[in-house]
Amino acid sequence: MATYESLIKITGSIGDLVFYSLNGKNVVRKKSGFNKNAFKKDPSYEKVRQNSSEFGHCSKAGKTIRSCIENYTKAAGDALLYQKFARLMTVIKDLDAVSDRGKRVVQNGMKTEAGIKLLKEFRFGEKENIWQNISIEKEQENLILNVNDQLAADELIIITIEPDLEGYSAEYTEEKMFLKKAGKILFKKHFSDSTLLLYFGVLKNKGEITHMGFI
Repeated sequence: MATYESLIKITGSIGDLVFYSLNGKNVVRKKSGFNKNAFKKDPSYEKVRQNSSEFGHCSKAGKTIRSCIENYTKAAGDALLYQKFARLMTVIKDLDAVSDRGKRVVQNGMKTEAGIKLLKEFRFGEKENIWQNISIEKEQENLILNVNDQLAADELIIITIEPDLEGYSAEYTEEKMFLKKAGKILFKKHFSDSTLLLYFGVLKNKGEITHMGFI
């Protein structure tokens, strides 16, 4: 962008130059080289198109999951949570080894051991991470929650999420349990084992959230 002096005020475009007024000054700049049709069809933009498609998918997938737990994640007090969670979705999406570039999806990444590990390690603001204090075992039609007996907590909330991260929808259930003592707690399964299930836990002590995260 440059300014110019002229007895004649010029507005509009001449060739690849655009003339206009900005804050009382006469300004000239070159037209943008971006071309919508070229972006959609030109082979040179193929990687850009792939990245754009996958970025949009990760953003929507992250929003789908967050919508199931936002009643609690608001307490994390992290103004950048949206961006951080979207970046996490991008890293997990990269673990999709069965889809072509440009078509990789978060759901496939979450089906890997590394993907679930990344999800569990994600920290919500300054709240302590829950996954090192609670584990889940499967036992026929029930689940067993193993709770660290060193925890100072009196309430546990488990949210079970069945996400469809390609259709950007999710079903979820929420169950609250009062912890009289730590140890093994029976927890009923709410969805079929044939689908991807995510477990999000919240620990409270005297009404205040102390831990949260995926289990």
